[in-house]
Amino acid sequence: MNTIPPVFPQGTEPHRAVLRAPAEQVHAADLARLAERDSGPRPPGWRMSPRAVRSFIIGDDRLDVRRKFYGDDALIDRCIVTLMSQRGLLLVGEPGTAKSMLSELLAAAISGQSACTVQGTAGTSEEQIKYSWNYALLLAEGPTQRALVPGPMYQAMRGGWLCRFEEVTRVQPEIQDCLISLLSDKVIHVAELNGEDGTLYAARGFNVLATANLRDRGVHEMSSALKRRFNFETVRPIADRQLELKLVREQTEALLRHAQVEVELAPEVMELLVTAFQDMREGATAEGVVLERATAVMSSAEAVAVAYAACLDAHYFGDGAVGGEHVARQLIGTVLKDNPDDGKKLRHYFDVVVKQRAQRSAQWKRVLEARRELER
Repeated sequence: MNTIPPVFPQGTEPHRAVLRAPAEQVHAADLARLAERDSGPRPPGWRMSPRAVRSFIIGDDRLDVRRKFYGDDALIDRCIVTLMSQRGLLLVGEPGTAKSMLSELLAAAISGQSACTVQGTAGTSEEQIKYSWNYALLLAEGPTQRALVPGPMYQAMRGGWLCRFEEVTRVQPEIQDCLISLLSDKVIHVAELNGEDGTLYAARGFNVLATANLRDRGVHEMSSALKRRFNFETVRPIADRQLELKLVREQTEALLRHAQVEVELAPEVMELLVTAFQDMREGATAEGVVLERATAVMSSAEAVAVAYAACLDAHYFGDGAVGGEHVARQLIGTVLKDNPDDGKKLRHYFDVVVKQRAQRSAQWKRVLEARRELER
């Protein structure tokens, strides 16, 4: 499944809206509607029953709750079951397969908030994960609860929430391993504080929901001890062309509404874009032409970004009608941004696949005319 972060619903006032709101705000109406009808049993600490969490993510036509995740519905069931257990959940997959979006949706439905997040980087420290100190208060008063600055994991354990850990494999192994005791014992010991103030036991509902890109697994391999404390679930790209087409169109239209941009976006242009992405992602076309796959990420998330950028190009620099040339210009930038050598693969795609399709389609002909952008 591929997608982009959630966007604002129709009707949001642009001058009052933030650039990006958390899932629990964006989908507040769906959450309220589900909570009102939710009569199922709830695990301790959960805001909603597992059935309601599932409906929130994959949709419920009876309650007018739209689908937010396009992909394997059985994956959602397995994720929810894991989060009810004593083990953490680790979502792995190629970049752009909506791992972060799925973790945000799960946290919003289960905990009622999704902002308790650690963003993993090479510089992430244990203090950023667990807790640190207000050093002015520490010097003035010594180690006290007032001087303690809770990190995301501390807040999640205190509140009984899910803590999201993004890009866990980008964090140094010795820092990753601080999660072992948190997942096993469900407790944080603050050595500087005495007595009960120095021990925080996790409230019911606490768990860790982490993500990792498959391309990053070689950066910092997780220890076997930490792996055993997670259930691994793989989020795969969308294989169904029509499903991906529906997703990309919906997300692009939502972005355009938020930006208050009106363009003419013909169905054949959107189909052209999704077809090109699937061709280069799969390494083969529907006509049977074998291609060398680009090293660039050709996910649905990137497809939405290209579609949106093409619409902005047509709106601000064209006549408002999105054509193949607008898609081609943005597609070239997407393919070439990771590896300049992908230019050869893209030229081959233009010379063999696009050229053939241009003989039958006016929009593909406009794509072919944009090939000169590759020579600049």
